[in-house]
Amino acid sequence: MSIKAILTALAVSTAMVTPVLANPMVGGAAMFESKNIVENAVNSADHTTLVAAVKAAGLVETLQGPGPFTVFAPTNEAFDKLPAGTVDTLLKPENKALLTKVLTAHVVAGKWSAADIARKARQSKDGFYNFNAVSGDALSAQVKGNNLYIYDESGNAAKVTIADVNQSNGVIHVVNSVLVPK
Repeated sequence: MSIKAILTALAVSTAMVTPVLANPMVGGAAMFESKNIVENAVNSADHTTLVAAVKAAGLVETLQGPGPFTVFAPTNEAFDKLPAGTVDTLLKPENKALLTKVLTAHVVAGKWSAADIARKARQSKDGFYNFNAVSGDALSAQVKGNNLYIYDESGNAAKVTIADVNQSNGVIHVVNSVLVPK
């Protein structure tokens, strides 16, 4: 048996015994591919601020729709990095339009895996892949080392900390900062 055949057999047997995490954990909760973005997000202890904001903006029904959507989901800690009082101000009924703008700056039409986004960034001449959020805001992606970063129009970076959490109507990428539209 050749070395190539042995290595191939070893790779195949290893792949068969290596467990695949069918339901990744986010915020202490399993995320189920059979559930939609909202159904999964409400179970994440790390996304209570995001869920409250989605409800206040009236976006629950939209994010439960067929999509597909790619959502860059900021954690509670990401919202905590904003200046004091920002979240409370955004959650006021009179600021619903601004809150909607901020939240939809985190949503992209289609289902984009982290590998797809990273490949586009690596293939570009300047190392950035430029795309638009459903809010109309420009976003860009860059790979640094083994990390994927998403940038808002002001150049603020959000690192993807958990990638490719598949949903029935798209995919979530957990990020460590809030993308702020201009």
